[in-house]
Amino acid sequence: MRRNWLERQALMDGYPLIENHGLIGDLQTAALVTTEGVIDWFCSPRFDSPSVFGALLDKDNGGHCTVRPAHPTHATKQLYLPDTAVLVTRFMTEAGAGEVVDFMPVTGTTVTSCHRLVRLIRCVRGSMTFQVDIAPRFDYGRSKHDLHITPNGAVFAAEDGTKLTVHRIREPGDERLADFVMDREADLSLSLTLRAGQQRGLMLEMGADGPPADVHLDTYERLFNETAGFWRSWLAQSRYAGRWREMVERSAITLKLMTFAPSGAVVAAPTTALPEQLGGERNWDYRFTWIRDASFSVYALLGLGFTQEARAFIAWLSDRVKEQAGSGGTTGPLNIMYKVDGSSDLKEQILDHWEGYAGSRPVRIGNGAATQLQLDIYGEALDSMYFAHQHGFQGDYGGWTSMRANLDWLADHWDQAEEGIWETRGGRQDFTYGRVMSWVAFDRALRLAGAKGWPSAGGRWQTERDAAYEQVMAKGWNEGRRAFVQHYGSDVLDSSLLRMATVGFVSSEDPIWSSTLDAIERELVSDSLVYRYNPEASPDGLRGSEGTFSLCTFMYVDALARAGRTDKARLVFEKMMGYANHLGLYSEEIDPTGRQLGNFPQAFTHLALIDATLTLDRALDTRYPGPGSARGS
Repeated sequence: MRRNWLERQALMDGYPLIENHGLIGDLQTAALVTTEGVIDWFCSPRFDSPSVFGALLDKDNGGHCTVRPAHPTHATKQLYLPDTAVLVTRFMTEAGAGEVVDFMPVTGTTVTSCHRLVRLIRCVRGSMTFQVDIAPRFDYGRSKHDLHITPNGAVFAAEDGTKLTVHRIREPGDERLADFVMDREADLSLSLTLRAGQQRGLMLEMGADGPPADVHLDTYERLFNETAGFWRSWLAQSRYAGRWREMVERSAITLKLMTFAPSGAVVAAPTTALPEQLGGERNWDYRFTWIRDASFSVYALLGLGFTQEARAFIAWLSDRVKEQAGSGGTTGPLNIMYKVDGSSDLKEQILDHWEGYAGSRPVRIGNGAATQLQLDIYGEALDSMYFAHQHGFQGDYGGWTSMRANLDWLADHWDQAEEGIWETRGGRQDFTYGRVMSWVAFDRALRLAGAKGWPSAGGRWQTERDAAYEQVMAKGWNEGRRAFVQHYGSDVLDSSLLRMATVGFVSSEDPIWSSTLDAIERELVSDSLVYRYNPEASPDGLRGSEGTFSLCTFMYVDALARAGRTDKARLVFEKMMGYANHLGLYSEEIDPTGRQLGNFPQAFTHLALIDATLTLDRALDTRYPGPGSARGS
């Protein structure tokens, strides 16, 4: 045990913990900022574009922008300004205290190549010397660059024509406290000493129209106020008035930060290749939009009152349905994931020249699972559309006609082996969850057609719906385990089946559901945290193990609350709150030591958090009605 701990520490040397980051963004791309003031992940012009700063995946060759105290001994704190995505990283020493204020001015719904990172540096007590280093590595570190320094800043120019312009933030009459110095790698550095009340700063701009220029403080204040004002105004739309308002609203802001405003698509995470196991190979690119994950966003967004975002995603989903209507083949008319603009070329590549986070190779970009057959996505898409209808969304007949074509394909193909929700690479199976969600697809289609008076293949859909239901009951239920199992013919449990009661396939009070919950608790729950499944019992084609899945833990809370196990649901939920990072953010997984693993932050986890909160609030309001109930949540 001692040796493993030492090896782990050596592996982590030079890499911040995944959870030691905050997220900033402009609704087209995003950046991660460590608690030490390092921007170690930033892609431009989109979430899925090549990186400009990528030290998160290779500390020596990935590139970074660092603003930190020169004194080696200092304490750090990090927080968001309330109700905003403006991040403040504070540094404290005996001699003084300083802080860096980081944000990205919001770009809007028009696609642009211009993206700005604003970093204001100030001293608030005593004095402090800051070390500033700017070392971009364009195109995942594959493109060399030149550096041109001017009196007002600098320009990094990559071989492919990409440019990063550095503007100074200062008043015209301010004394020049430091000058940029270029090193042998054509990177910038400076040492900046500030006294209490003094402030300087940098604005890093991709796609700048002109040369570097001084940014006056009144311009900075305008950008700051516009950005903070945007976030506060946006968050004010929330209707949530429940018990966990701070966590729910931070999750909402985080989801908004991961939304590509021009299309309304939500990326699964703004990062790629962060490992599910340190040193392992389960390192995937999540900078794309999954039909499944994004469909879940409709429930969360509408549950909180964010109708515009839900409407934008429904429009994006409808476009995908329309463009694929009538097609099919072996993987179906819908892909499981797309780029944020709706394109589908997600060819998986490996960046062999990067060592990966803490030595976790391979570093993947693109995602080979994009061409898998995953039958559950049709149920999630139809369920989100029906849920939107229940909240007043009208839809259109053209979109319905296209969806009918997709359902006709599903009616012919639902009863076959597939790769499943977890995108296993160990071969296709008859996954129970895929059959359950096929039932959901037909059921919601019948309800939607009936509510709207639209034409449908009602008789065929009803026949297939009933067949899927009966098949799950006959083959998905394992009498020996007294539980529904991962796939037909197995005795392996799977936490995806926690959603069976949520979608109405079984009643939360049904004895077979109660026994399924009990079995999952015995086998997949570890001190309230939930594993997806046991890879040893159900090989998934990959080496190594993984941590508990934060999404599944929140699904477990939801299932417990629906089953009337309110006290247990609340305890699991409160424990899970303790695994959030210092800003309320979650990555994909949690390892046995309580550290976060996987891509960060993960949208699916924050969506599940919101859903679990809404369900738990309602259950608690029913059990403990009174002035503190979450009315309107």
